[in-house]
This record gives sequence, C-alpha cells and structure tokens, in this order.
Amino acid sequence: TLWHHQWLASGASFIMFGIAAYRKCSSGSGYPNISLSAPLPGIPKPVFAAVDSHEQCETKITTLENGLKVASQNKFGQFCTVGILVNSGSRHETKYPSGIAHFLEKLAFSSTAQYGSKDEILLTLEKHGGICDCQTSRDTTMYAVSAEVKGLDTVVSLLSDAVLQPRLLDEEIEMTRMAVRFELEDLSMRPDPEPLLTEMIHAAAYRGNTVGLPRFCPVESVEKIDKKLLHMYLQSYYCPERMVLAGVGIEHEQLVACARKYLLNVKPVWGASTPTNVDLSVAQYTGGIVRMDKDMSDVSLGPTPIPELTHIMIGLESCSFLEDDFIPFAVLNMMMGGGGSFSAGGPGKGMFTRLYLNVLNRHHWMYNATSYHHSYEDTGLLCIHASADPRQVREMVEILTREFIQMAGTAGEMELERAKTQLKSMLMMNLESRPVIFEDVGRQVLATGKRKLPHELCYLISNVTASDIKRVTTKMLCSKPAVAALGDLTEMPSYEHIQAALSSKDGHLPRMYRLFR
Repeated sequence: TLWHHQWLASGASFIMFGIAAYRKCSSGSGYPNISLSAPLPGIPKPVFAAVDSHEQCETKITTLENGLKVASQNKFGQFCTVGILVNSGSRHETKYPSGIAHFLEKLAFSSTAQYGSKDEILLTLEKHGGICDCQTSRDTTMYAVSAEVKGLDTVVSLLSDAVLQPRLLDEEIEMTRMAVRFELEDLSMRPDPEPLLTEMIHAAAYRGNTVGLPRFCPVESVEKIDKKLLHMYLQSYYCPERMVLAGVGIEHEQLVACARKYLLNVKPVWGASTPTNVDLSVAQYTGGIVRMDKDMSDVSLGPTPIPELTHIMIGLESCSFLEDDFIPFAVLNMMMGGGGSFSAGGPGKGMFTRLYLNVLNRHHWMYNATSYHHSYEDTGLLCIHASADPRQVREMVEILTREFIQMAGTAGEMELERAKTQLKSMLMMNLESRPVIFEDVGRQVLATGKRKLPHELCYLISNVTASDIKRVTTKMLCSKPAVAALGDLTEMPSYEHIQAALSSKDGHLPRMYRLFR
C-alpha cells in the first residue's frame, strides 16, 4: 500500500540521518579529540555507591525503653517495607483452644480505634501507593506494609493501631468464622496436598506440644473463639518485649522516631500486657505416624484429571536455627533437592540433586520426591515428600528409607560444591527482594536480637565439609521417624517396619510373606 511505502521511506531516511550523525561524532567534528572512555566536558563527575565499607553495619538495631526492638536496613528506592513481628503463633496455644493465631491473621487490618473499617485502612494506604498483609506461622505473627517512604509516619501509626487497637467487632469475628470454615474445606479438597501433609507431619513429630499444635483452626474450635478469648491471648503475647518493628528502605533514626511516637507509651485496647502468662514450653520431639485414609480419585476432575495418588512424607529430627549444625542441614536439604516429575527442571533436564538422579530418573512411576527442612528456635525437621500410585506405596516408602540411609555416606566433592553454590545463589537471589529482606531482618532480630548478614552466611556455607554432612545425618538417623500418609493406604507398610528400615544398614523394609495374594 501507499501508506506502507511512505512508512518505509521515512524509516530509511531516519536511519540514514542516524548514520550521518554517528559519522560526524566519530570523526571528531562534534566533540574533537574526545574518546568515549573520557569524561564529557561540562558534565559533573559520577558518584558511585560503595558497599564494602558499610556492609558491616547494614542492619541497625535499637531497643526502646519498653523493650520493643527497632531494626532497619537502608536500601535505595522510593518505596519501603515496614512491619511489626510478634513472637506469637500456633505453638503458643497450649492453654487456649487451637486456632487463635489463625483467627488473628484473618482479623488483621480490620477496624481499629483510628480507622472505621478495612476499606478505610486500604484507602489510607492507597494514597501512599501502599499494600498491607498479615501472615502467621507456628512461632511468628507478621503485620507488614509496603508503601512510599514519604508515608512512613502514616504507615507506623496504622501498624500500631492495627496491632494494639483492633476493635474486634462481633460482625468481623463472624465473617472470620466463615472465612476459616471455607479455608478448612478448601484445605481438604485442593489438589496440592502440601499444606495438609505439613500439618500432619508436624502433628506426628511433636504430638500434642508446641510446633505440633495445629496451625489451622480445628473445626471444633471455630465456634469457641470470641472477643474475650482473643483479648486474653493478646494480653499474654502482644507485649513490647515480644515485638520487633522492622523496616527496609528507610533511615534508622526516622524509624526510631516513629516508633517512639506511636509504640512507646501506647496502652493496648485489652489493657496492660501480662507476659507472665507466656507459654515457654520447649518442643518435645516424639515421632509417630498420622494416617488419613482418603479417596483421592476425584481430587481434580476435568478434561485432564490428575491420576489418583497416595502421598507419603517421612521426617526425622534435625536441629534448631540457633545451632551451628543448621547450616550443614541446609546444605544437605539442598543436596537432596527434588521436585515433581513434570516440573520445568524435571528428569532429563539437567537437574543433579539426589532425589532427581536416584529417584525420579530411575522410577518413572513416581510423581514427586521433594526434600523440605523446617527449623524453629528449639527444634527442626528434615523430611521427604513423595507421591505415587496407591499400588506402589510400599516400594515408594522403601525408596525413601534407602535415600535417608544413603545420606550418611560420604558426599561426593562435586555434588557438595554444587549444593553449596546453589544454596548461596538462592540466598542471594531471594535477598534481592525488599519484602524478603524485611522478613529476614525481622525474624532474625526477633529470635536472636541480632542479624547475620548474607556474606556471613555465605562464609559459613562455604566451610561445610563432607564430614559435617555425615555427622549431622548420623545424628539425625538416631531419632524416631515421623510419618504422614494421605490417600489410599492399603499397601502402606506399618510404622514399625519403617522404623526398622531406618535403623538398618541398607534401608530395606522387612520382608513380608503372604500365603494368599
């Protein structure tokens, strides 16, 4: 078309003009006698950021008069992430009905003394380009806001109000009951069984104590939790000594000034805190098995349904994140690795972790084999999750027990170096994200009162040897196994047989002899 030819002609003339301009500059007529490596005249000298001398004092920590810790790390950018972390979670519900932490997570950022509704809070944050979120784990509750640095004063004021002055209205609690019921139904119906298996393995490993208590509110507790019970719990655990105000992307002095203004002499809505009622129980590892016979044939209906699978998770006690052995366990977990058989980095795609090489590559019928490491301030759990057809459960369990036994062998130099490099790269890449840095700063300061910087952790990872891996594995294999089993468990071996396999030299299950099949 005519238009097309005109467009080509104009494009060609533009390119010719660019070539002529380049020739003019390169010949020296534009800027005579100046090379591209020399500074241009009249332009100020660039100033580059230096990190080597300041890296030692990246994370600044101040403890206020009431015991609240303020931790910050400056980071270039116009946005910041600020939040309050509380040493409170499902592990602290021994004296209460389970599920209070789950309720508080859903009630977070609802109406407060200062804000009439959740919408009002969201509109206030919107003015500063902000978003908010609350997450609870077994040992920590985290209220976080990401917003423009200019809105820091408003953000800290809002956080103080959300944590210390929630109204907890009857209609909000009723809406939370509905949300919790829905989440419990969804948990048992979703195709991905990971959250449910994690609950089950913790219940098996720490039966009825601390981190073994349910993270999700049990059905029988949904109606029991009311405003009075929530206030009793908050009075015990939401005290300044158990809190950290953490921020990334702001000046430390500015954050401390806001903390003094909004968190120093604030009386919570439930009255003066009494931290004397705090549960200080230390996790008691028990081992054991939690079974859930469930028909998984209709978990995912549709044009391409997921085949019926049985899911097994086997775990052994590792160590807390405060111990020196935490780093060797992290390297061991990375060395085991694994994933799904149809994941982007599945068998035949260059994955070198043991669970890919020894399990998924050799046993085509296995759908998943993944290693996980859960670590807390007084205990830890290293476990492997695997999925297969219900008829092959016994063989799958034996493959897992053999892998556990083989962990105690001497790790190859190449696989150990690869695992250490992978762990360091994962650590550094995750810490590119501002919210991840915030969580790292907050959790470390809450647990230990200080923060190990990434380069310190990389140094510790580099020093892990094959003998360290062998030592921690041998110690781990002395503990009783924790087992979670979900699905059709007809072919599931007994707990005693799994324990015997993990105590043997080769990891084989005891042979069963049947007269009739």
